[in-house]
Amino acid sequence: MPDTTAITVRREIDADAADIFSILSNPDRHNEFDGSGFIRSADHPQRIQAVGETFRMNMAGDHMGGEYQTDNTVTGFQPGKLISWQTAPAGQQPPGWEWVYELTPLDHERTEVQLSYDWSRVTDRELLKQISFPLVGREQLEGSLAELAAVVRG
Repeated sequence: MPDTTAITVRREIDADAADIFSILSNPDRHNEFDGSGFIRSADHPQRIQAVGETFRMNMAGDHMGGEYQTDNTVTGFQPGKLISWQTAPAGQQPPGWEWVYELTPLDHERTEVQLSYDWSRVTDRELLKQISFPLVGREQLEGSLAELAAVVRG
C-alpha cells in the first residue's frame, strides 16, 4: 500500500456550483452519491448551514460489524465553494479523518469538483491498528463524483 494519508479525485460536472453545493449540503441526499455503499440514510436530516454543525448518518458495513451511525462535524463551509466534515462513530469525538468537497466554477454550466478523503490527522495508534486506511479507495471516490454528476443532472 502506498505511504499516503489522503486520496483526492477530481471531475468536471456539467452543472452550476450552486446546484452541486445544494446537494452536498443536504445530508438527506448523501446516500444518492455515496460510492462506498456505506451510507443508508440521514438521521433527522437538516441542511448544513455552518461550520461546527453536526449531522448523523445511518450506515452499514462489515468493517463495523453491520449497521452503525456516524456523527459528522462540519469543518468547512463556503457556499458554492467548499464543504467538509470529520466523521466519528455516533457519540464520539472525530478521530481525525475528513471528507472535503471543493468546487471551482469553470463557467455557469460547468464546475470542477475535487473530493478529498484525508486521514492524516488520525493519531490514535490503537485505532490505526483496527482500521486499515483507506477504508474508501480511489475507485469508490471516483464513483461518488460520477454519481454526484448523475444526481445533479436529475
